[in-house]
Amino acid sequence: MNTDLHAEELEAALRALGELLAVADEPAAVVVVGGATLNLLGVVRRATNDVDVIARASRDATGTLRLERAEPFPPGLTRGIRTVARDFGLSEDWMNAAVEAQWATGLPPGLLEDTTWRNYGGGLDLGLVGRRTLIALKLFTAADGGRLSVHLQDLRALSPTSSELESAAVWVRAQDAAPEWTSIVQDVSRHVERDRF
Repeated sequence: MNTDLHAEELEAALRALGELLAVADEPAAVVVVGGATLNLLGVVRRATNDVDVIARASRDATGTLRLERAEPFPPGLTRGIRTVARDFGLSEDWMNAAVEAQWATGLPPGLLEDTTWRNYGGGLDLGLVGRRTLIALKLFTAADGGRLSVHLQDLRALSPTSSELESAAVWVRAQDAAPEWTSIVQDVSRHVERDRF
């Protein structure tokens, strides 16, 4: 079973999923974060083992695009994910909503406005969060996971400016009430800034 998805394999799996959704007339729109997004945006070239869905998107009665919790996935999307897993030899959870837990403490501000959309196979609209959101989420996960984590490497790859880091840190500091959390976030930010020089 293949657990690593490089950019080309990722694109192929997403295209196949979109084609299945189009044929079934069960289109889906999801917003993704993490390594898959960094790969699809060309920020990193490392493999990822999954596609992290943080939200689903839909239009309300006025046509305004709204985000909603990712789970539960619609039945058509769940079937499509399983079929692609079988056909491509992927893990059954190659696309999952494990990061949806972030809704409990709040999504980074402006996430929807910071998202660009790509269509795959006619049936899958994939929202890729932008630079501002990626920096915030990667700063959060790097602070949570330590200096040796892949999230810190991803944050370095984004090469955030001092002002981008400080803006992200405002949100990240609000994610944990532990007394030492603020100093951990500051330490990671300083570490990333030093690496730029």
